[in-house]
Amino acid sequence: MHAEAAARNLKTIDATCPLVTKVHNEVKRFANEETEILLIGHVGHEEVEGTAGEAPGKVRVVDGLDEARTIQPTPGKKLVWLTQTTLSVDETMQSVAILKERFPEIANPPSDDICYATQNRQEAIKAIAPNADLVLVVGSTNSSNSVRLVEVALEYGAKAAYLIDYADEVKEEWLVNAETIGVTSGASVPEILVDDLLKHLSAHGYHDVEEVRATEETLLFALPKELRADLKKA
Repeated sequence: MHAEAAARNLKTIDATCPLVTKVHNEVKRFANEETEILLIGHVGHEEVEGTAGEAPGKVRVVDGLDEARTIQPTPGKKLVWLTQTTLSVDETMQSVAILKERFPEIANPPSDDICYATQNRQEAIKAIAPNADLVLVVGSTNSSNSVRLVEVALEYGAKAAYLIDYADEVKEEWLVNAETIGVTSGASVPEILVDDLLKHLSAHGYHDVEEVRATEETLLFALPKELRADLKKA
């Protein structure tokens, strides 16, 4: 994409999440070292396709526990495992455990690849779910981390859990006999959509809101360098 933009003399602003860029850089480095990369992620997901595209032919996608048990890397190659940034932490570590048992010499990534916002939301929903009659996750069906939040909520005791894009998608029958409702969102969902859902629930009698924090998020990212350069000129 960068090459095509440059060929057309277009100005580009790279707003890729820095955590995804980190995985891209790891892929390029390990590929240059002739290390075969086992990328834990979902086949067909945009992030996985983009990451694998950083080193064509050098990345093998491990999609789920069954593939972790059966994948056959190239004999004699050094191995490293990396992950899609928006996976379920628990399921990912199960895949990692299987790979390490099968390939004891497999290398770890230099640091955690799973997005901190994804991890924090999963930990918070684990705390909320056991006491929730219903969990509503604001996020899109093509958002891997949003879909995982629904799965985690059900796994950890929520009586029901649904994924919605907007507040007006909440069905009246979901609220029947639901005394406690847990609300969360995918990592990149605008806060206004969550606020809209809280207002919608308040209009249906759910006035009391208790915030559950798994951890404090203090990490800040700089603007893309292209925007910083423009701001300096201004």
